[in-house]
Amino acid sequence: MTLNQILYFQKVARLENYHYAAEELYVSQPSLSRSMASLESELGVALFEKKGRGVNLTKAGKLFLEYAERILEDCKIATDKMQELATDGGRIDIGYVFPLAGHYIPHMVKQFLNRKENQNVVFSFLQNHTSAIADKVKSGELDVGFGGCQDRDDMEYFPVVNQEMVIITPEEHPLAGSEHLPLAVLEQYPLIGYEQASWLGIHTRCFYQNSNLSPNIIMECPDEYSIVALVRENFGIAFIPRTDILDEAAGVSIHQIEGVELFHQIFMFWMKDRYRLPAVDRFITYMKEQAETRTDSENALKRYLKDIVNFSYKDV
Repeated sequence: MTLNQILYFQKVARLENYHYAAEELYVSQPSLSRSMASLESELGVALFEKKGRGVNLTKAGKLFLEYAERILEDCKIATDKMQELATDGGRIDIGYVFPLAGHYIPHMVKQFLNRKENQNVVFSFLQNHTSAIADKVKSGELDVGFGGCQDRDDMEYFPVVNQEMVIITPEEHPLAGSEHLPLAVLEQYPLIGYEQASWLGIHTRCFYQNSNLSPNIIMECPDEYSIVALVRENFGIAFIPRTDILDEAAGVSIHQIEGVELFHQIFMFWMKDRYRLPAVDRFITYMKEQAETRTDSENALKRYLKDIVNFSYKDV
């Protein structure tokens, strides 16, 4: 049974005449008759019975017409959906790390959807650590990811956000009044850190090692929300990126690092050489256009956390 046979059957059933049906289908009447005879033979039932110069549906034919109508309607819906995907619509599945959840991703997606050509696009969202997001991008579950740079050969990376690394303390802490703090304070007070398996967990530990620091990490957290909450309650201090969360956080003081500019870069990444819907390509282009483009200063003290490594990214 072919889709053409179902379409031919529907046309004959509606017009109850082979001659008229053949004209509307732009096929010869003998060809149409042979196609219907072949369909009846395959199904093992008669679909039509002669009535004068035309035909009527048999009982089996009436039942088959219900299924034929349903099949053709589903095909039309599928075709329309594919055409929508090929032009301006479709679903974009993205994953991102926790620091982007408060403002950045909701704001950027809303601005993207406000554009006329993107009104038929829908999004699905996933928050997780960088490695988990990258795995889902690779498997095809996600179209685009946002997180730390892992420099995988099978992915494209583009920097979208620069976040200054800062030290945070409780408001009532002895250091709270200082605008700048030396890195040495990270060894002098209990430190709230990131989970070791996370991108920032790995890279901050690499940074401590490369800076000859041995902080007392008393707790590990999955995200900045947890870290800020613990610092606010005076469990310790923390070394984290300056995210939107900090701009709205009460009960903590934010300190720049004395003598060095250290930044955490967040990247957008997607698979190389993989077909993407036009909507996904538009989103990638849009995010590139909107990326925070900050020219690196000539200051030799400026560093990026992603460049401080002593392990293989492919092992993460």
